[in-house]
Amino acid sequence: MIPKVPAEIPQTNYRLVSALAKKLLTFFGWKISGYFPRENKFILAVAPHTSNWDFIVSVLVMLALNLKVTFMGKKSIFVWPLKWFLIKIGGVPIERGHPQGIVGQMVEVFNQSNGMILGLSPEGTRSKTKQWKTGFIIIAQQAKVPIVPISLDFKKKEVEIHAPYFVQDSIEQALTEIKGQFVGVCAKNPHLV
Repeated sequence: MIPKVPAEIPQTNYRLVSALAKKLLTFFGWKISGYFPRENKFILAVAPHTSNWDFIVSVLVMLALNLKVTFMGKKSIFVWPLKWFLIKIGGVPIERGHPQGIVGQMVEVFNQSNGMILGLSPEGTRSKTKQWKTGFIIIAQQAKVPIVPISLDFKKKEVEIHAPYFVQDSIEQALTEIKGQFVGVCAKNPHLV
């Protein structure tokens, strides 16, 4: 089952690619559950991230749903001949040494945008990590956008779109509550969670 995407959400218009992605997900036994919020700006927090397969499944879901997802990349990769392509598929060049930092740059991009979905992995790496990064929560708080957790369960072959989370005051509380939505989700490489 493919959930309906509300009109407010930034979308592409690649019908043929979308149909192919839907067929591939079905062929490999994956299903998508849940619903997107009626928001035109939010952060997709996709977890757990333990394998390159996470990216492949996520891209197939993005294409199947016609979502126009933005991602961050270090500015040094946005050079000819890749720059045009990376920007076309949703890349935003980030300067690591920028005075505003990564968080400030992304808040500014959100504030200047009429509609944007920022996709990221809260862990920040495929390797085993003790703590998730909190930058995505700070971006959401400062840009006043919700976080939509997306879980990739390789045992069930299910991509679940969880309820949107609006960050209040405590970054640590938000991190605990968001991570709680991923309890019991089976990663591709469970030993790295």
